[in-house]
Amino acid sequence: MFSEMLLKGLVIGLTIAAPVGPIGVLCIRRTLEQGKLIGFISGLGAATADGIYGLCAGLGLTFMTNFLIGWQWWLQLIGGVFLIYLGVSLFFLRSSRISPKTKGTRSLAAYSSTFFLTLTNPVTILAFVAIFSNLGIIETDSTIMSLMLVLGVFLGSIVWWLFLCSIAGLVANRVNGFSFIWINRISGSILLLFGLLSLYRLI
Repeated sequence: MFSEMLLKGLVIGLTIAAPVGPIGVLCIRRTLEQGKLIGFISGLGAATADGIYGLCAGLGLTFMTNFLIGWQWWLQLIGGVFLIYLGVSLFFLRSSRISPKTKGTRSLAAYSSTFFLTLTNPVTILAFVAIFSNLGIIETDSTIMSLMLVLGVFLGSIVWWLFLCSIAGLVANRVNGFSFIWINRISGSILLLFGLLSLYRLI
């Protein structure tokens, strides 16, 4: 039974993480320019946020869920502005080749940025609540079963980001300095559009 819940969680985690969005764009771009490790760490930040949202839904933490939903407008506003900031910054960034001395700082920034962006998207927790309700998880009294499902969600999300960064890493060595400029411009434009769309939805 535990293995069944873990497997269900893996599927849910993959389903939530797989759709291409701003986090996916960031992970691919960072993998191409800074390596698979930085790209995966970016995905790990998103997976952590997914795990937190899954925990809130799986354990029936209604006070936390209601709080996040109640602050949905502000969270989406902050997330949209942050996406616009990232988009503009990337568009004008010519190169991101980093020295070994700054890798630790870049790793923390990569993790925290995607963690923050995922947390500022309360729609994610609504998706978890809907999925868990359909599975009858929220109504169950088994905390262990819920935790197994949440663990599966976290692992499923990690599997997706590892897969995505591995695929992007296959072509990373073929990208030259001139290509980096266009990667930044394209990535920045996409993030900017996502940010503007997020703010438009608020209006």
